[in-house]
Order: sequence, then structure tokens, then C-alpha cells
Amino acid sequence: MSLDFPLILVLLVFGTGLIWLGDRLFLAPARRRRFDALAAQYPGWSDEGSEDAKNFLRLAEELPREPTLVEYSRSFFPVLAVVFVLRSFIAEPFQIPSSSMVPTLEVGDYILVNKFTYGIRLPVLRTKVLNLNEPERGDVMVFFPPHMNKTYYIKRVIGLPGDVVSYRSKRLYVNGEHVPFEPLAVMPEGQSRYQVGMAQLGEQNHLQQVDLMRPSRDFTVTVKPGHYFMMGDNRDNSSDSRVWGQVSERDIVGKAFAIWMHWDSLFSIPSFDRVGAIN
Repeated sequence: MSLDFPLILVLLVFGTGLIWLGDRLFLAPARRRRFDALAAQYPGWSDEGSEDAKNFLRLAEELPREPTLVEYSRSFFPVLAVVFVLRSFIAEPFQIPSSSMVPTLEVGDYILVNKFTYGIRLPVLRTKVLNLNEPERGDVMVFFPPHMNKTYYIKRVIGLPGDVVSYRSKRLYVNGEHVPFEPLAVMPEGQSRYQVGMAQLGEQNHLQQVDLMRPSRDFTVTVKPGHYFMMGDNRDNSSDSRVWGQVSERDIVGKAFAIWMHWDSLFSIPSFDRVGAIN
């Protein structure tokens, strides 16, 4: 079972914040009063080596101290709060675990996702509180799919609400218009079953890979209101809306906009050769 990191982060932020606030409102004032009362008994407590200082230090050892839990909460809360704001409303990093978006994204790519492009949403609840932009055809989007609604997926937006999406003989059509695909290269000898090309979807140009040996899985579907039809760029090796259905607007996470690192495995050396914008 995958961890619900947004929920864990929310609980940590509010938990540490409430502990720190509760201490400052109710416990810290009492500790301060006892310290001040003891200091008043020994006016010379700040004079190093004086009798008042010796007596004050001896009795101060018995004063209640800040609890360890409060100390940790006070230290971690500001850091957790900054991470919470950045991750929930600005940008979030992700790692690509599968080849479904090859050749645009490779396994081991680390990407950044813009969390406010499509509007501001409450973490965990996924409720949109501020409308900004809507997804466009060709956007690379991170979302929660309907069949695994707590797992992050990344695909390309193919169909908007109301669009008619068709796939026939490995040719994609949106609202009856063929999405242009220009072959760029054929893989080397022994891998010639794969064809890489440049597709144009709306205003977007992007790389796409086709497996010439696999059936095209032809279909025609109308995108429901408030939903989006998603497909992987590795067209014949992607589990996407053709398999598990359309993505609800509520389940949008954000728009992938940049690769910032590539790291194949824990025992390999990170590479920055693929750093750049995602098209």
C-alpha cells in the first residue's frame, strides 16, 4: 500500500504547530512566571560567582523545563510549514517510475510539477478554491487515475470535456481531425519495430513512440463533462484512459513542466544531461 504523503505532511504540520502553540499559550507563561519569581528572590542572580547566583542556579535546576516534544515541534514546525506550502501550492517533485511516457520522459527522470497552473486546491481534500487555467490538449499532466485514486500517474492530455477521441490504425483523431505525426527515426537493427516521431496536438509539438508490431486497439470515445482523456507518449506500451477510463477534474494534481535530474538507480551517478522543459 502506497503512503499518503500529503495526508502525512498535513498531520505533521498541524500536529507540531498545535503542540507549539498550545505550549506558548498555556505552559510557557507558567514556566516564565516561576522563573521570574525565583529571579526576584535573588536580585543578584546575574552576577557570576555571587551568592545569589549560586543559590539561583541551584534552585533553577528544579524549575520545569520545556518538554522534549515541544522542543522538537518548535524546531520542525517552520521547516514543515515551508515544505507544506511549496509542495501543496507551488511545485512538487516526482520521479518517473515507468516507460509509458517514453521518449518524452524516461524511467529515472526527476520532474517538477506546477501545482497552481490549473488552480489552487486544498491538499488531501482536492477541492479547488481558486480557478486559474484549464488543462489544454498536449499538456503533460500528473493526476490520480480512477482505478488507483491515491497513486500519482503522469500522461498527456489528449481529449478535453466534450471532445470525440478516435484511434484507428495507429492514427489519432480529435473531433474528426487527424493529429499529425511525422516519423523522425526508426530504431537500430533488431529494434525496428519502434517508430519515433513528432506529433502535433493543438499548439503543442511532442515526441511520440509507436510499436509497429502491436495491435492499434482502435476505439472512439466522447469525453465526459469535467473529465479528461489521457494517453502515454509510448503509445502502445501505456496503461491510460483506454484501459481505466477518463480522469475527473477533481483528481488533477498539476502540470509537469521541467526535468531537473536523471537518476537510474541508487547505485548509479545522477545525471543532469536531460535537464530542461517538458514538451
